[in-house]
Amino acid sequence: MTLTRADMAALDAADPLARHRDAFDLPDDIIYLDGNSLGAMPRAARTRLAHVLDAEWRTGLIRSWRGPTGWMALPRKVGDAIAGLIGAAPGEVIVADSTSVNLFKLLAAALAMNPGRTTILSEPDNFPTDLYIAEGLARLVGPAARLKIVPRAQLAGAIDSDTAVLTMTHVDYRTAEILDMAALTRAAQAKGALVLWDLSHSAGAVPVDLNGSGADLAVGCGYKFLNGGPGAPAYLFVARRHQDRFVQPLSGWLGHGAPFAFETGYRPASGIARALCGTPPVLSLAALDEGVQTVVAAGMPALRAKSMALTQRFIDLAAQECPELVLASPRDSTRRGSQVSFHHSQAERVMEALIATGVIGDFRTPDVLRFGLAPLYVRFADLWDAVARLKGALSRL
Repeated sequence: MTLTRADMAALDAADPLARHRDAFDLPDDIIYLDGNSLGAMPRAARTRLAHVLDAEWRTGLIRSWRGPTGWMALPRKVGDAIAGLIGAAPGEVIVADSTSVNLFKLLAAALAMNPGRTTILSEPDNFPTDLYIAEGLARLVGPAARLKIVPRAQLAGAIDSDTAVLTMTHVDYRTAEILDMAALTRAAQAKGALVLWDLSHSAGAVPVDLNGSGADLAVGCGYKFLNGGPGAPAYLFVARRHQDRFVQPLSGWLGHGAPFAFETGYRPASGIARALCGTPPVLSLAALDEGVQTVVAAGMPALRAKSMALTQRFIDLAAQECPELVLASPRDSTRRGSQVSFHHSQAERVMEALIATGVIGDFRTPDVLRFGLAPLYVRFADLWDAVARLKGALSRL
């Protein structure tokens, strides 16, 4: 059956999440299919930041740090909201630093929690910064750590008595393949290893069940499907069972058991607060708070249902109109994140031409056209219009 724009419009008319698009301030002349790189701006973020600037900073001044709703409470408050989206409990997630910094903290802590083991295990298609951080940590600590990289299909068999931690990205950033979190976690833990998951391309678009999967540690960024804004703070998860023996290497003042006692020596705070380091970035945390609330308001079951429908329709339309593209994402929607990727020999040129028409996706080396379909604000009719322009861009090569 040939799909038409009318078919897409009918899906929009029946979409239970359609009203959530109004929560975002989107340009009228742009079809935005890059929410897996940077989420769109929530309208509430502008209002919230104005309030923080005027009422909290200008008027409240230093008094705004205090109290249960003050600035100092934001890392835990926003962390608890994210916890509800990733299958964690309150007090297991906190917002801090960047994804890269949090990876360093958790990998170093994992090595210390598994004494006598030296291997950080990963795969070559893991997100590059994850590998870079692991490589840098291994270089820093010398013989006490090494990074071992093996192909994804061989990971379970590569876990051995020297594996301290397996670190993986839950959704492949190039293809959108969803890894089996529960199975890989079980395989690693059966051999005595810890597991660290990167949720940067999952949270806010794909259901995650950290505690149901028995996960040990996790990190993620706030600026993709969580709509926290460019460079938004990241978050980290430490399962409650590990928190008493979790000691991270960046022993900054805010992770101290009594930060305002200004003691000479360091003693870690209890619980997830020990994962903190420096003073929280209030402006960006406030924006992230609003971004996370856009996801909470919609609910993960509805978001996942629409995400699967969007990605499937996009694949079907591309096959119908642009048969020269080779699908790089899984065909099985249960194994696919909220992204569709295609191979094309001139992918970079194609994406540049497509962006010039007002459709924003992105290119990943060497030959990947990547489209992040954020279910909160992407419409089915947007898919039709985007594929029509993609067809035109391909015809002009």
